[in-house]
Amino acid sequence: MQIQPQSSFHEYFSANESIDRGWLKNGLLAVRRTRDRPAEPVVSSSNSPGPKGTMIESVATENDGVTANSIIREENVLPHRRRWLQKKAAQNTTIEDTQKEKDVAEEQLPLDASSLLTTSAAALPQSAIWRRKFTTYLSLSKPRLSFLILLTTTSAYSLYPIPDILSSTSHVADANTTLSTSTLTFLFLTTGTFLSCASANAFNMLFEPKYDALMTRTRNRPLVRKLISPRGALAFAILCGASGLLLLNFGTNPTVAGLSGLNIFLYGFVYTPMKRISAANTWIGAIVGGIPPLMGWAAAAGETATSEHHSWRDLLFSESSIGGWLLAGLLFAWQFPHFNSLSHTIRDDYRNAGHKMLAWINPARNARVALRYSVAMFPICFGLYYVGVVNSGFLVISTACNAWMLKEAVRFWKYQGAQGSARGLFWASVWQLPLALVGALVCKTGIWDGFLGKEEPSIYEELDDTQLVPVDDADADTSLGMQEAVPSRTSAKLDDSSRTQNFAMMGMKRSS
Repeated sequence: MQIQPQSSFHEYFSANESIDRGWLKNGLLAVRRTRDRPAEPVVSSSNSPGPKGTMIESVATENDGVTANSIIREENVLPHRRRWLQKKAAQNTTIEDTQKEKDVAEEQLPLDASSLLTTSAAALPQSAIWRRKFTTYLSLSKPRLSFLILLTTTSAYSLYPIPDILSSTSHVADANTTLSTSTLTFLFLTTGTFLSCASANAFNMLFEPKYDALMTRTRNRPLVRKLISPRGALAFAILCGASGLLLLNFGTNPTVAGLSGLNIFLYGFVYTPMKRISAANTWIGAIVGGIPPLMGWAAAAGETATSEHHSWRDLLFSESSIGGWLLAGLLFAWQFPHFNSLSHTIRDDYRNAGHKMLAWINPARNARVALRYSVAMFPICFGLYYVGVVNSGFLVISTACNAWMLKEAVRFWKYQGAQGSARGLFWASVWQLPLALVGALVCKTGIWDGFLGKEEPSIYEELDDTQLVPVDDADADTSLGMQEAVPSRTSAKLDDSSRTQNFAMMGMKRSS
């Protein structure tokens, strides 16, 4: 009998069900698919001739940068091995999700004070009507920003080089000002400045509620949530502005009130609409931030100015006003690393709202500007020491604070705001300014002279012994046993110097 090779081969291997079902063929095809698409799981079809329960799956795991392209898991894999693979895949997924959440959290910043106050007001019960109204109207003032402006204004006021500036005797008797004590001037200055800031911020919110609604950070503001009507916000802005300017004019001098009025105009009517026109709005905002130190400096200078030397030119453009301009320059430069880092974290919101900010128009320039003005902080702080406003200790404090902010500004420029550099620069700027201002107050020129035992030389050190003669016993109680025989030119010069020392310090001449 002739044997048929094909039929014999088929009959011989007919008992091998794996070959009959195409196990080898299907297995090779599955491995090939797994190699070509390692990230996609491949499961054998139920209609395929493979053995029951067999599953070929591609599992991509990542551990310390090592990726397993494919893992073939079959029914005969031990249970502990299967559980280990599942646990490893779950851990890698959790790590990736956690890192993404961390990156998103680093980009986000806390809501502004207005949004927080509005949320608190909305959460109050309906019965607490006055608390709701007070909290809601307070949110119009942006209290966190207003407090920062108060800090810069009062710091400049306290740094003005007047002896015993908080003493009631420091005021010149014949000066043509309203008040007679610097303590009251300080109270008028702080109250008027806060009300002026509240007015400017209220105008800012009044003009852009529909744009604030498009930004995550500002969509909870009172006008956006309709907790205050536009008419009520307008009345609040006008009332705060008028009362603030009146207090500053009455309690300090017209120059301070004029600077405050200029700030309200620039912030509410120039900076606010300019945000939708040009990225130069940041420089306008920086000017607004630099004016408050000039206000504090002019308020202190007005206390020793005479009626003949009390104009805005004398208070702002005399030789003694250099310190005030340096403080204004310090605040002007500080605005850029602070705001540029802040705007980078919410650049998408600014883009959606249509605000022209460097953070999304030109991110590279945004980082360069922040770095440039961070460097400018060093010579400005040195200038305060050079003109004699502060002592050498301020150089140590300011250099440490400026170096910290410069380090974060370099990272911000290097990584273009990525890897948490924007958030790092923002918080560095938040702490740098208060530390620098407090350091300037601690290191004010002459503030430690009494504590360290340094005293002013006596006015009698320049007098000769021949100019002092004994006196009678009747005059011993008033002249301490000594009196001038003849009034000398030296004593007359000293007497005139003691009467006009405040004016010499001001760079002004006392009128005849």
